[in-house]
Amino acid sequence: MNKHVMIVPCSGIGKAYGSVGRDALYQVIEEMRPNVTATVCLSLLTLGDADAQAQVRESPTITIDGCPKACAKVNVEAAGGKPVAEYRVFDVYRAHKELKVRSVSNLGKAGHEMARILAEEIATKVDEISQQ
Repeated sequence: MNKHVMIVPCSGIGKAYGSVGRDALYQVIEEMRPNVTATVCLSLLTLGDADAQAQVRESPTITIDGCPKACAKVNVEAAGGKPVAEYRVFDVYRAHKELKVRSVSNLGKAGHEMARILAEEIATKVDEISQQ
C-alpha cells in the first residue's frame, strides 16, 4: 500500500471520551504504526480545506468518535471520504465498564487504559488495511 491510513478523531473539546479518542490516535500514529498512519485536523475538514478533503477522499480513512454526534464520521463523509472503519470510544467503555475516565484534562490511569485498548483495536485494523 502506498498511501497512509488516515485516522480522524473527533475534536471532543470539553468531553472526556473525545480526549480518550485523541489519546488513542496519538498512540497509533506516534508509537504503534508511525510509518503507515497519519491524521488530518477535523476542523480543516469542517471548514472545507481542499488538501484535508483530498486526503480523506484518496486514502483509506478510520474515524474515532467520542459521542453519538459522530462528528469525525459525518465530516469525513461530507468531504467525500468513505470511512473503512469507524470507532466509538463509548463502545470500548461498554466492553470495559470498570474503566472510568477521570476528567477531560486528566484521563487518569483507567482513561489511558481505555485509550490503549482502543489504540490496539485500531492498530489491528490498520494492519488489515495495509495488507490489502
